[in-house]
Amino acid sequence: MLTFGGAYSNHIYATAAAGNLLGFDTIGIIRGEHPATLSPTLEYAQSKGMKLKFISRSEYREKTRPSFIKSLREQFGDFYCLPEGGSNSLAIQGVGEVIGELSEQLPQRKTICCAAGTGGTLAGLVNIQSTNDEVLGIAVLKNSGWLEDEIHRFVSKKAIENKWSINNDYHFGGYAKYDQSLIEFIVDFKSQFNIQLEPVYTGKLVFGLFDLINNNTFSPGSNIVAIHSGGLQGLKGFKEFTHEKFQ
Repeated sequence: MLTFGGAYSNHIYATAAAGNLLGFDTIGIIRGEHPATLSPTLEYAQSKGMKLKFISRSEYREKTRPSFIKSLREQFGDFYCLPEGGSNSLAIQGVGEVIGELSEQLPQRKTICCAAGTGGTLAGLVNIQSTNDEVLGIAVLKNSGWLEDEIHRFVSKKAIENKWSINNDYHFGGYAKYDQSLIEFIVDFKSQFNIQLEPVYTGKLVFGLFDLINNNTFSPGSNIVAIHSGGLQGLKGFKEFTHEKFQ
């Protein structure tokens, strides 16, 4: 399996772990030049047997072109190509399984919220959601207007009529960008609820939800479900660069 990601990619980390656990070879095409020292994420991926290939950012932008994929096959042989972030039709089906569990545990009408990066999780929720529920994605990338197109690409024509929306107000300047208010929120949230968040996805999700609640966006008595999608391995990278105490 070959896939793509940055030096702190949760997807690269998870793919390497899955390959090691299930016994298949993995290849990670990494955005950027080979660093003098590997990030903790890439160290882990390599320790689990993943082959790493570093390419320039300009090359990385070509990653979906057939000619580029062909060049990778010439180098690595045949492989299953998994898109960046793991967002494809099979992933959409897998995410949809969450809806069945939620319906059993909380059959009442609810708003299901998730962080939205490449859009796979959000699309999976929209595609399978109950017609009584609403889905809200908190975008973690700046200028993510393309996300709506991604949702339309993956979601059935019938499901696209369900209630769903994308909020673009809590990206904090772009992917993996943050400020002191987000850091303080994450630390305070952990102190109050003993639930760890991180600044790339889940921190922005929960920060946004709290702000929306404080601004009376949701009706009183609403059921709100926030999906914690993980990503805590990336905290090691933030500790290296910011020396902030996340845990």
